[in-house]
Amino acid sequence: MVAPGLVLGLVLPLILWADRSAGIGFRFASYINNDMVLQKEPAGAVIWGFGTPGAAVTVTLRQGQETIMKKVTSVKAHSDTWMVVLDPMKAGGPFEVMAQQTLEKMNFTLRVHDVLFGDVWLCSGQSNMQMTVLQIFNATRELSNTAAYQSVRILSVSPIQAEQELEDLVAVDLQWSKPTSENLGHGYFKYMSAVCWLFGRHLYDTLQYPIGLIASSWGGTPIEAWSSGRSLKACGVPKQGSVPYNSVTGPSKHSVLWNAMIHPLRNMTLKGVVWYQGESNINYNTDLYNCTFPALIEDWRETFHRGSQGQTERFFPFGFVQLSSDLSKKSSDDGFPQIRWHQTADFGYVPNPKMPNTFMAVAMDLCDRDSPFGSIHPRDKQTVAYRLHLGARALAYGEKNLTFEGPLPETVELLAHEGLLNLTYYQQIQVQKRDNKIFEISCCSDHRCKWLPASMNTFSTQSLTLATDSCHGTVAALRYAWTTWPCEYKQCPLYHPSSALPAPPFIAFITDQGSGHQSNVAK
Repeated sequence: MVAPGLVLGLVLPLILWADRSAGIGFRFASYINNDMVLQKEPAGAVIWGFGTPGAAVTVTLRQGQETIMKKVTSVKAHSDTWMVVLDPMKAGGPFEVMAQQTLEKMNFTLRVHDVLFGDVWLCSGQSNMQMTVLQIFNATRELSNTAAYQSVRILSVSPIQAEQELEDLVAVDLQWSKPTSENLGHGYFKYMSAVCWLFGRHLYDTLQYPIGLIASSWGGTPIEAWSSGRSLKACGVPKQGSVPYNSVTGPSKHSVLWNAMIHPLRNMTLKGVVWYQGESNINYNTDLYNCTFPALIEDWRETFHRGSQGQTERFFPFGFVQLSSDLSKKSSDDGFPQIRWHQTADFGYVPNPKMPNTFMAVAMDLCDRDSPFGSIHPRDKQTVAYRLHLGARALAYGEKNLTFEGPLPETVELLAHEGLLNLTYYQQIQVQKRDNKIFEISCCSDHRCKWLPASMNTFSTQSLTLATDSCHGTVAALRYAWTTWPCEYKQCPLYHPSSALPAPPFIAFITDQGSGHQSNVAK
């Protein structure tokens, strides 16, 4: 009598061989599915998958009974993959995508239905990106507001780690779907991203054509986990060690989320990326964030451009949320301001020479003392998404005369003999309230410097004067909102008058002490 285990051992290889020969190995990439959105013109959408080496694959795009186009390729022997680039398509749909593998006399066919063409945005980061609509203000109303947005399609990547770069996603939490109250509020931090959804909804309101949203995020994760080894090496990030910081609660090992949750998406044709991360770096490689973040953007851009056969723009639009606030004592007082500053590569604004074609949503005034998820997780994601979409409209869609960033000083003039600093803004400003602590000057004497409050003196539509009489030495620098919790909810002192966008934090160095000298803000 033959042992059952031995029989299984003999039969299993035959079953696997039979499955492979029968075309079971022929499939689309994990995220190509019914209800998906493919990138519209001027780019061509990439369709790819796996198959039997040497087989021919024909990809057909159909609308109803009409064949729109056919593309023919073959399965590469070394990777078992096939790929085609569709001709650029106008926004709209629905379409059917059919792939047929032919090997000798055997044909196998795959189909995905209800495919739309529009703009595809990837949303990534840590827990503030991961928060679902169920967790935000007015959740009930937001969850019921889906009927008009059935052309905004959503997909959520499963949280997976990998030691090496993966070709395809291991798992998907939410396959391409139309929005419902269930999949927008499936649970706490468990699909679908509220920021991503609300951002896409705002875009749809403006553009009136399909939007595809892919969420790939994991709470408590530092930027090192989302970065390739190449970009970390370029910034001189120390080799992986222990991470004894409360701010890092998720995977922290270098590149493990890049490998499993971003790299597998690289063949997809994208319109752009939205990013919300940084809290886990307030005590971890903080001083390197002004390199690691721009390096991540550059590396993602290059990887997606190359992976999509040049269809994703080389410098595609990249938006991000500048960090909000936190009441926790786990972080140093300087951690949040430093990360906010480093998020702009130490310029204080974007786009800038190190971060071209980027846009930013300032969130330091969206604090939430009573958030049941902790103050580090503010619930007003509607305003975050609104501010993000303004940047996208300006940078990604070229909308002119649209204010998408708050006022930042163009020059700082030291009037030493009068004990004043005069700030001239390049935009109009609205002084919502006087605050005698939010501006600070670095006062130096006897080779020692300390930060002192500089009270607001006079102001006009584009200028502001600060008193420096508290300094009995030399005024060496000026900074604004340089604290973890700069103001209460939407109560920062300075905003743009019509857009209600807050002035971002900044630091400026006074390089010449001659009275009347003007210094530029940021480096």
